[in-house]
Amino acid sequence: PSGCGMQTLAWLGIASLCLGTAWAVPAKERRKAEKPKAHPALYENLDLDNYDLTLDNYGEILDLSNYEELYDYGDLAPKIEVGTLAPRPKDRAAPPALGSTAGTPKLQPLSTAGPAPPAPGPGQALPSCQLCLCIGTSVYCDDADLEHIPPLPPETTYLYARFNRIGTIRASDFTGLKKLKRIDLSSNSISRADADAFRLLPSLQELILPENRLTALPELPRSIVRLDARLNSIPSTGLRPEAFRDLKQLQFLHLSDNQLDYIPAPLPESLRSLHLQNNNIQTMHEDTFCDSQDHSQVRRALEDIRLDGNPINLSLFPNAYFCLPRLPTGRFF
Repeated sequence: PSGCGMQTLAWLGIASLCLGTAWAVPAKERRKAEKPKAHPALYENLDLDNYDLTLDNYGEILDLSNYEELYDYGDLAPKIEVGTLAPRPKDRAAPPALGSTAGTPKLQPLSTAGPAPPAPGPGQALPSCQLCLCIGTSVYCDDADLEHIPPLPPETTYLYARFNRIGTIRASDFTGLKKLKRIDLSSNSISRADADAFRLLPSLQELILPENRLTALPELPRSIVRLDARLNSIPSTGLRPEAFRDLKQLQFLHLSDNQLDYIPAPLPESLRSLHLQNNNIQTMHEDTFCDSQDHSQVRRALEDIRLDGNPINLSLFPNAYFCLPRLPTGRFF
């Protein structure tokens, strides 16, 4: 009897296994079978041929109210492992073990008997970079309470020494500065400049000297392009005869607010801007700007002539402007 009972149980187990296998269906297949088909009427109002997503219908087509719930940002957060230690440096000496008797190092007193730094040689010209600010080849000495031009590095290209108390410019101030292109000494107390202070500078293009006390102009190098000596006390006798004739690169000559009695002719053909306002100019010659013997002459470059603030009546000299592209600015009555 016990043997028959065991056989019956075995057959029942085999039968239940077969029935479970026959009725087992993957969940994916069951969901696909149970999913209802959408009715064709749901797509009747959608124009898929002309479908276009613009900023106007963006909110109507896409519902972003639950966008953050649908998208899980947790996967993008950086994962930090707590307890991770940085590797120890390989070459650093190990600290002394606990309980060791190694003494604490003592600080050595500073020695005051060491050698002093060497003084700059005459060719180094470092004092200007201690008094001023040197950036590249530019030296900035603005508002530094200077009374004279400091020694400059030999590679100096631009010098700015405005708003100081410099009174004299010596010929030795710029010796050997063959690359110097611009000198700006605005708003100083310069009353005298040596005759050769600027003449031997082969690269000088801009000399800016307004708001000083000059009564005469020194000789200029032929490389000069811009001369600004406004607001000084220069009379016509303070200019050398034909001072600007040979300056073939001069384009800007600004001598306003001085004491000039006449226009400093002849002027080079390269001149573009002539500012002589607020002087004491009362007359001019017909050849001041144009060649009276050559009526075909045209000076296209000279377009800016300022003679306002002078006691001259420009209408008295109608033949003096025929070669100019425009009339000077001043009084015509």
